Amino acid sequence: MEAPTVTFVPGFMQRGEAWEPVAARLGASYRSNCLDFSTWTFEERIGEVLNATEPGGALVGYSMGGRLALHAALCDPPRFSALVLVGVTAGIENQREREERRRSDESLAEWMERRSIEEVVDRWEHQPVFATQSATVREGQRPGRLSHDPARLAGLLRSAGQGASPPVWERLGTLSCPVLLTAGEQDRRYATAARRMAEHIEVARVRLVSDAGHAPQLEAPDEFARLLREFLDEHLGHGAVIDGDA
Repeated sequence: MEAPTVTFVPGFMQRGEAWEPVAARLGASYRSNCLDFSTWTFEERIGEVLNATEPGGALVGYSMGGRLALHAALCDPPRFSALVLVGVTAGIENQREREERRRSDESLAEWMERRSIEEVVDRWEHQPVFATQSATVREGQRPGRLSHDPARLAGLLRSAGQGASPPVWERLGTLSCPVLLTAGEQDRRYATAARRMAEHIEVARVRLVSDAGHAPQLEAPDEFARLLREFLDEHLGHGAVIDGDA
């Protein structure tokens, strides 16, 4: 029997390779597809996610990539056997707050278009949301971030930023597959969002990663991979354990 496929969706300014350490920890029990996008709008990227996933497989997404994974799953709920969302919210409901976020994203996009990729990456890495990441984690992500074109990143932010993305809270109940909602314990905003999203999804589980912030898959990859493996084994029926955890 062929191993199930797990498709990993990277966040904003990441490449698919950012997921490779977690994919490697799944070993041979699952086939991994670390998606590397070639398009630069929200709708196009949803299409890429759907085209990259096999029916019956699992979908794992982080931050902006998690919102893309969520929207892809909402487009075709029966397609997936499991959905894992890392550091994700179902959107900004308040119209005024969403417009404020859109204007903030637009201001950042305009700045990015006038700067070098080195300046863009430096500003991005110094956001408070990444304060829990070690220098080693930041350095590991930097080559992928530096490989981007600032103008394209600016266009993606305008299209796929939280101010531009419609909230989907009322649609969460249409998800038909089991959903794992996870965040770092120190990332209180998204931990709260995970708990609230679980209230709207029929088969949902919230698991927080200790001693981690917004990117638990990078900050605590062993613990994150363990939680992911347990969830996949349960819902994809593979029944394996993480190497060394037996």
